[in-house]
Amino acid sequence: MPTPTDRSRGADVSDVDDVADGDGRDDGDDGAGYDLRHHGDAEVRDDGGVLTDLAVNVRSGTPPAWLKAVIAASLDGLAAYPDGRAARAAVARRHGRPEDEVLLAAGAAEAFVLLARAFAPRHAVVVHPQFTEPEAALRDAGHRVHRLVLDAADGFRLDPAAVPEDADFVVLGNPTNPTSVLHPAGVVARLARPGRTLVVDEAFMDAVPGESASLATRRDVPGLVVLRSLTKTWGLAGLRIGYVLAGAEDIARLGRAQPLWAVSSPGLAAIEACVAPRALAEAERAAADIAACRAYLIDRLGESAGVRVAGTPAGPFVLVELARAAAVRERLRDLGFAVRRADTFPGLDARWLRIAVRDAATTDAFAEALAKARGSVPEEENPAEGNPAKEGNPGVSP
Repeated sequence: MPTPTDRSRGADVSDVDDVADGDGRDDGDDGAGYDLRHHGDAEVRDDGGVLTDLAVNVRSGTPPAWLKAVIAASLDGLAAYPDGRAARAAVARRHGRPEDEVLLAAGAAEAFVLLARAFAPRHAVVVHPQFTEPEAALRDAGHRVHRLVLDAADGFRLDPAAVPEDADFVVLGNPTNPTSVLHPAGVVARLARPGRTLVVDEAFMDAVPGESASLATRRDVPGLVVLRSLTKTWGLAGLRIGYVLAGAEDIARLGRAQPLWAVSSPGLAAIEACVAPRALAEAERAAADIAACRAYLIDRLGESAGVRVAGTPAGPFVLVELARAAAVRERLRDLGFAVRRADTFPGLDARWLRIAVRDAATTDAFAEALAKARGSVPEEENPAEGNPAKEGNPGVSP
């Protein structure tokens, strides 16, 4: 059984053999001990008004004024039940797919719950570290979950051969939260098999210039299910909008598991607006800006000895490893900055923090605060903060 200091060991399949107890949280009996329900918003929930938010991956300065106007105009129709036909058609046009291959959802989080309800996997594999809601939803639905933990020493890169051949339900993020690693489209497509459902979470793909690794338009990949979110780029986390792209049979199955009118009328108006050509052009410009700001953040982090950026980041955030990260995170809060703890992601431990990409001025202020925080934290090593990521592959463990 792995201890907390085993969490960063990668490239192994870990069996979470116990059936979920219904709260989406590991209770420690299986040795995992990860809080799957902890998300970045918890870092700013009570003190967000006084903290610079580098914990939540929503693009700053959003939603834009034109999108607010679209949403506001939809309020006149609140007396009528939501009609998703126009938004569904718009999403289908955006990705070159028939309308029966699109399901609108109240964010990607709802889609993960629908997948867990609608499918009955015999061997579900979740590739970690990644967003924890897919595993939480599967466990809450009573499914066993097997974890494939990617290797930090290898930049958290995916090797399709590491996925067990008999896995019939595989979940992967691309680009992955929290590692920010972008797996090539061809590598991800190699995970597909007849009889296997391949779920690819592309919630942050629109933050990648050109969406170079997206599978959203691919209709030739068997069992492919692609999830997209519109809340990150457009600053609509409070509105909850996203969608699923898959074969017509799988979309129909998910639709039967979804409550009626799951997406509100304002949400439908926002979906239609966010996939229109004007919005796509704006998102592409934003993605280019994010890439430039990310490069600047990485350069500034590189000025700090002992701070290691994981992999090759491609998303609107970076994952960093540093000693005494938990204490540094608390000190950063005192200095006015919230960053995301990463030890709640399976495969990571208390050495890791996730930092959202912001503009250069914010990055400069954060770099100064980080130097102060690290300088004010005692040198004693936290016993729970070993460096297992470099200790090698422990093999298959429960």
